[in-house]
Amino acid sequence: MSNIEILKRLYIDYTSKYLKKIIIAAFFSFLLAISTSSVAYLLDPAIDELFINKDQKLIYIIPLLIVLAFAVKGLSLYVAKVIMISVSEEVRRDVQVDMFASLIKEDTKVVDNKHSGEFLTNLTNDVGMITNLISTVILNLVKDSLTLIGLMSVMFYQNWKLSLIAIIMIPLASFAAKSLGKRIGKVVNQQMSRAGELNTYLIEVFKNHKLTKIFQREQYENKRAVEFLNSLKETSKKIGIVFVRASPIMEFLTGIMIAILIFIAAKLINNNELEVSNFFSFLAAMMLAYQPVRSLATLNIAVQQGLAAAKKVLPIIDSVPTVRDKKHTKDLKIKDGTITFNDVEFNYTTTADKKVLKKINLNMPGQKITALVGLSGSGKTTILNLIPRFYNIDSGDILIDNQSIYNTSIYSLRKEISLVSQDTTLFDDTIKNNIKYAKADATDEEIQKVAKLSFCEEFINKLPDKFDTLIGENGVRLSGGEKQRLSIARAMLKESSIILLDEATSSLDSETETKIQKALKILTENKTTVVIAHRLSTILNSNNIYVIDNGKVADSGNHDDLLIKSPLYKNFYEKQIQK
Repeated sequence: MSNIEILKRLYIDYTSKYLKKIIIAAFFSFLLAISTSSVAYLLDPAIDELFINKDQKLIYIIPLLIVLAFAVKGLSLYVAKVIMISVSEEVRRDVQVDMFASLIKEDTKVVDNKHSGEFLTNLTNDVGMITNLISTVILNLVKDSLTLIGLMSVMFYQNWKLSLIAIIMIPLASFAAKSLGKRIGKVVNQQMSRAGELNTYLIEVFKNHKLTKIFQREQYENKRAVEFLNSLKETSKKIGIVFVRASPIMEFLTGIMIAILIFIAAKLINNNELEVSNFFSFLAAMMLAYQPVRSLATLNIAVQQGLAAAKKVLPIIDSVPTVRDKKHTKDLKIKDGTITFNDVEFNYTTTADKKVLKKINLNMPGQKITALVGLSGSGKTTILNLIPRFYNIDSGDILIDNQSIYNTSIYSLRKEISLVSQDTTLFDDTIKNNIKYAKADATDEEIQKVAKLSFCEEFINKLPDKFDTLIGENGVRLSGGEKQRLSIARAMLKESSIILLDEATSSLDSETETKIQKALKILTENKTTVVIAHRLSTILNSNNIYVIDNGKVADSGNHDDLLIKSPLYKNFYEKQIQK
């Protein structure tokens, strides 16, 4: 996408809807330009009438007009900035809303492959630069352009010869700004990259702070933090230096212009071609023009920052997930919830030579428990993740009650599925809201019922705020067993037809495990259940067991059959007995 296309896109999608406000800001920018030019113009009669001719009639009027001009200037600048601040924050919100909406629908594969710190950088720093491009640049462009036109009108009115000389500074300043703009574009990209790396690092450190303490790696992490911060500091310093580099250039150019103008003005005054009052009015207009010229000269830097950020943010907003509904999909109709895999092949990346799943054929009876057994990395979790379409398969088909999940709407599919994973995910919110996440309109009675059935009630009632207790980031204030029971309560509340269990009873004490097993029994009663089996109790309770090995179905059957015909299963079972 070219820079022109990016600017056009930003205008159509985000700026155009606030055009009325921008026009009002432009009107006040016009008043600002008029009032600023009036200040310079009033110096002519002030010097001529008050100091040279000593006319006492205007001794009150001209100072009052100057005060009025400054008052209008200040008020106009204030109103224009307030309006554009409002517009900028609206635009920031709009871009962030669009970006978040795209991220929340993004493919699991894409989210897995990018660290959350990078997304946070895009959502905050990069969007901030786009906002600056849309708001600050527009305001300064309008305000400073109009002010410069007004002041140059005063300059030409006072003396056209001096004005032509002064105009030379504008292309010189523009040329300097253009060279700075090229430099700033490269440095800004570096700064964005460093900021993303820092965010990624900080999230990792705070998430794993216990690990840092137990392995006594505080000094190591301090050293790493200093390296990241130093890297960001250097790029930020480069940007700051490039920004201020315009100042000495402009000061030098201004000095040359003033020296030349004084020299020529002295000649013109001696030849009676210019009045002293005209010269001071001209000089005031030129000095006042210094600020808008400098602002316009450095405007390209902010534009380059905004464009660099937009090149990162807009592709995220435009991203179309591959896991999406086809046209004319139908809602999934559940009868008994039988799940069938027909010659399913899958890989997480297109570049990998080895398939994760190879011609998988499974039949998981409705309202029964099907267990998946196998070594770590054999493909069990992948099979589980394909049922709710977290990923699209490469070939084959997955059916529920003879309906392809690829011909049904994703909403109706996931509405019928609950997932209880060994990696329990909870929000930094109350216990009630964490359970209620499965059903937003659930009543307190429904929440209390599932809390009781999942054995959550016994620990909830011991908490000071009961169901309104805040549990911290990912439930940090709860034990592993308590978190697991909360996730079961959440799944119960959904009342879905299909339950997916990445069984999480390992590493729990026997009492807690017993409670979770009882809760799971209630959860899975008369439900189609697919469970990754880690425990002997789950294996024995399963109606059918699939042995998964290296992405293939090595064997299937009930427990007794597999003990006879499957060496892999027998080995797995014997290891369980020894535990």
